[in-house]
Amino acid sequence: MGHQKEELINELADLIDGVSGLPECRSVSKRMYSNLVRRVKLLSPLVEDLKDSDSVEGGDDVVHGLELLRIALISGLELLKSVNEGSKILQALQIENISSRFLNVTEQIEDALSHIPYNKLDLSEEVREQIELVHAQFKRAKGKMESPNEQLEKDLAMAQREQYPDPMIFKRLSEKLHLRTINDLKKESLAIHDMVISSGGDPEECFETIAYLLRKLKDCAMTENPELDALEGDRSLIKHRSPVIPDDFRCPISLELMKDPVIVSTGQTYERSCIQKWLDAGHKTCPKTQQTLLHTALTPNYVLKSLIALWCENNGVELPKNQGTCRNKRTGAGGSDCDRAAIDALLQKLANGNPEQQRAAAGELRLLAKRNADNRVCIAGAGAIPLLVELLSSSDSRTQEHAVTALLNLSINEGNKGTIVNAGAIPDIVDVLRNGSMEARENAAATLFSLSVVDENKVAIGAAGAIPALIDLLCHGTPRGKKDAATAIFNLSIYQGNKVRAVRAGIVPPLVRLLKDPGGGMMDEALAILAILASHQEGKAAIAQSEPLPVLVEVIRTGSPRNRENAAAILWSLCTGDVQSLKIVKELGAEEVLKELSENGTDRAKRKAGSVLELLQRVDPVES
Repeated sequence: MGHQKEELINELADLIDGVSGLPECRSVSKRMYSNLVRRVKLLSPLVEDLKDSDSVEGGDDVVHGLELLRIALISGLELLKSVNEGSKILQALQIENISSRFLNVTEQIEDALSHIPYNKLDLSEEVREQIELVHAQFKRAKGKMESPNEQLEKDLAMAQREQYPDPMIFKRLSEKLHLRTINDLKKESLAIHDMVISSGGDPEECFETIAYLLRKLKDCAMTENPELDALEGDRSLIKHRSPVIPDDFRCPISLELMKDPVIVSTGQTYERSCIQKWLDAGHKTCPKTQQTLLHTALTPNYVLKSLIALWCENNGVELPKNQGTCRNKRTGAGGSDCDRAAIDALLQKLANGNPEQQRAAAGELRLLAKRNADNRVCIAGAGAIPLLVELLSSSDSRTQEHAVTALLNLSINEGNKGTIVNAGAIPDIVDVLRNGSMEARENAAATLFSLSVVDENKVAIGAAGAIPALIDLLCHGTPRGKKDAATAIFNLSIYQGNKVRAVRAGIVPPLVRLLKDPGGGMMDEALAILAILASHQEGKAAIAQSEPLPVLVEVIRTGSPRNRENAAAILWSLCTGDVQSLKIVKELGAEEVLKELSENGTDRAKRKAGSVLELLQRVDPVES
């Protein structure tokens, strides 16, 4: 048997073993996946017979036929792996595309089987008959697209179209997509993350839809999960034990559990509504110590509030909705978990106060918005966002810092993101990013990241000129500022147009410099951004000009699992279609570390390392 034929047959055996060893598919592509795996497995006797044969007759036509089969099986294995490891939601949304790819692989394999001259191969009669049957199966499967699942298509359409879809829609989707448990959904989240990193742009159009469906399916899983119901039952039992409230958690005036503890000038802590009522009655002393109060400002005691909340959670106690007789009647008995009257007073100062009052009010809103979800809803509902946006243009740097940080904290609430953008905040936040104090610039970058979670905001933020300012912060900011800038750039670059903006603004050279400075603490972020940019032709060209190959190979050799994965992805992009880069990689001794990564890396790292190794093997004839 010729050396080339022997290598081909061994590789065919490895490919069939690879397909045979794949796990069961649990997605909407299950039937297509299972059919292809079953048919490929039936090719095993052909390859085993060829391996056992002392000689394989025939010349170029045999090699040509086996080579076509090798190429077809490589395509098939890659498709099967991508389906098995990819996002189940994306597959459901793009089922026609997936079906087309399975059809294409089926046609490739059938064509390859048609080109193999079996009469020149030393095959047993039994194997020859089996191969004829397998070939007939592939012929029948040609041109037959998988029938669409009408109920699945209908449910996906309704889930996207209707404002308040029937919960049963998501129940059916969770069953059909095999996303029933929290563990299933965690794996799906990782698959979506990998998809975004490695995407050349195709999934971007439906990324917001994928994220929305994932959130809804998580809600469905939480509703259906009996363990969570049992946990709630345990907590309800705890509630009946009536635990003793620690004295430090009681208000000295009402002796009730404090909900909103505040500190007066003497250092004593009281429930806000109770001490406010004491002060409104004209008292100038501390109720507990009888010392004269130096001032009447009330400072939130966040540490104690956190301890009270933790104690309540552990003991199954709900925080009281009001404080009985001590409640300040101006806030109303049916108020929410935030002090609306206090927030309204702060907004009055924002709108009509002098600069010092505005600065102080913005500072307190910043702290309140950071504290909890109820406050974020109340503050936005009271109309604070447009007033804070106006203060982004303040000539007082501290006021500007407070305003942008308050908006950052408010943006944690999904509903507030749209309100912030609709108030025209993006250009002003970008201006703070360019010209503010270092703290303001850092928090402006973090705010842009938070807003960019919504896909349409990625476009607006990029168009407002944020990327050059973020690159400047990445180059010259504090360690925290660099992290904030990198996080924002990474998220913005998921949108194809922002990839181009980032590359043209000169982001690649500083990122490569960060790669070459392992002590700088920015390697993770630099690699993640470069992996996204490398999927775009301009990004790939810019990265190649910065000569990153030696450091990428070193990262693959010594880096963390995620960094090795991203380095391999970048290396694959640079080497695809570039023989010179392949030669350099070969000279750097990368084959050994790539082989190790293809065996021991993350799933995506294995795929990328394997792809680069294939490219390196193909460049051998060029060198000889």
